[in-house]
Amino acid sequence: MPDQLLPFLLVVAVLTLTPGPDMALVLRNGVRGGASAAWWTGLGCCAGIAGYAAASAVGLAALLAASATAFTVLKVVGALYLVYLGVMALWHSRRRPGAAVAATDSDSVAGAAVPSLRRATAFRQGLLSNLLNPKIALIFLTLIPQFVTPGEPVWTTGVLAAVFLVVAVVWWRAFSLAVGRLGRLLARERVRTAIDRTAGVVLIGLGVRVALSHR
Repeated sequence: MPDQLLPFLLVVAVLTLTPGPDMALVLRNGVRGGASAAWWTGLGCCAGIAGYAAASAVGLAALLAASATAFTVLKVVGALYLVYLGVMALWHSRRRPGAAVAATDSDSVAGAAVPSLRRATAFRQGLLSNLLNPKIALIFLTLIPQFVTPGEPVWTTGVLAAVFLVVAVVWWRAFSLAVGRLGRLLARERVRTAIDRTAGVVLIGLGVRVALSHR
């Protein structure tokens, strides 16, 4: 058991709960497709984290962090993707809801209808949102080592990375269930439109911020 596990958990909890691109995307997809879409978007985000964890294990994340060109390219592509998602959210907010599908599980409350969103699409958006965020690589390279006490086994880093991933999975599951509980409220046209517009502006703003930020 890592000596600094508890402090690490506290830091990871703060990072996970802090609003950012992932939360805006998961909420926006939850509005479009209910709890299922929110959950699969969150799983995509977690898959991105797992990808960087694996990359850090084989040294690819270190190579990315060491190369200013690679880091900048990935950062710009990620920023453009966030802006694209924001623009699409604003575009959807202009359109009146089309044919809605009645959810049969926790995607709605008391049969509230929600627009459909394919699970594969939700997962892909969450995955790309994290894979195109080079700062996640820096978390594995700069944050996790700070909680490894000298003399601990080499697998301690892997344990902390796994803890990071588990916290993310638990959080997105809880968040998606909360979206399902609020299904009737989120199914209202005005609420969906307001969240789409808010998420769109937030995603575009975050994309611009990422593009202009330094390491």
